Amino acid sequence: MRIAAVATAYHPDDRLTAVVESALESCSTVIVVDNTPGAEPTVADKLTGLGGDGVEGRGRVKVLRPGANLGLAAALNLGIAELPEDAEAVLLLDQDSALPGEVVAALAGYLGDPTIGIAAPTPWDAAHDSSYDNLAALRAEVADRTDVITSGMLIRRDALERVGRFREDFFVDFVDIDFCLRLRRTGLRIVQDQRLKLPHSLGDRRPHRLGPVRVQVVHYPAWRLYWIARGAATLLRENLRRDPLWSLKAVLFLASWTWRTAAFEDGRAKHSAALLRGVRDGLLGRISLRHLPEGATYRAAR
Repeated sequence: MRIAAVATAYHPDDRLTAVVESALESCSTVIVVDNTPGAEPTVADKLTGLGGDGVEGRGRVKVLRPGANLGLAAALNLGIAELPEDAEAVLLLDQDSALPGEVVAALAGYLGDPTIGIAAPTPWDAAHDSSYDNLAALRAEVADRTDVITSGMLIRRDALERVGRFREDFFVDFVDIDFCLRLRRTGLRIVQDQRLKLPHSLGDRRPHRLGPVRVQVVHYPAWRLYWIARGAATLLRENLRRDPLWSLKAVLFLASWTWRTAAFEDGRAKHSAALLRGVRDGLLGRISLRHLPEGATYRAAR
């Protein structure tokens, strides 16, 4: 299977180089979309020389610099628009998530089944040597999933064409979940192999105690909480009748984020207000652009 990779970046460091070098082991082409605002050079600008010498190596890495932070969905859409015509699948990667060639090859093996549209590894917290999925022990090693995270997704090319573009109105969070929900509505499956690990960071993850209970909390800036809540509430509104079970999960997710923010966030008043505003806007089908991060540019969904 001929695979191309799309790697998204924002103020990347040398980990992006490792991601691209690793992707070149299994991918014919790697397209890097660097969302860093401005025209100042970044690590991404040095990557076009990777891929080897000679005709076969030339042009295997392409770097796109839109000059603004367009958000994850827009970056993915820009990269996918540059896929070579002969690519049969696309591997999506973050700037800190390197996948060895043997892992990508194992994922590609699942796409031999025409009912499978996405194959994914399991996100792994390397710092704590544990899965981010609290229910992982209850699932089979290879399981059908409702949704998986963007980084590490291996998507069949014809499935990508059936589902369409990533939703840019989500900006960052729930871009992956929305895409997975739409893919499953086409009748295709999503499988995840827990034996294949994707080293990945969800952000500032810290343990807290609430009486005898130990709680892991990911701390995000207030603007990010807005987009998390708006994405969850938007999909809740859109899928309430279509997929009641997933909608229940969305309600529990929002409830969990709300109480964790109120209980453990340092700037809990500001963060809680942003989160609740995101819930309101998602349920009402609205958007507040003042919650974009500094240097970001919003592109309307297409």
